[in-house]
Amino acid sequence: MTLTLMWEARAVHGRGGELLEWARAQRLPAQPLRRETFTADQDRVLVLTWWDGDAADDLPELPEPPAGLLTRPVHRWRFTSHGLS
Repeated sequence: MTLTLMWEARAVHGRGGELLEWARAQRLPAQPLRRETFTADQDRVLVLTWWDGDAADDLPELPEPPAGLLTRPVHRWRFTSHGLS
């Protein structure tokens, strides 16, 4: 089974580039099958990682960024793949 972990954070206004650099510099203790990083309006950064496993597995996730960089806590979700359509 493939599990996708979603990590999404919103930077303080005007600091989206700094948050992007921080997120891209984070290394995980294990290598995911795939990792993609996205940006969106309102200084948001999204990181998706794909893993072999299921929702109950203890998988590495990106940590919380430095406190003064965010407007709110990080959002985290786990999604289970059901294949391509």
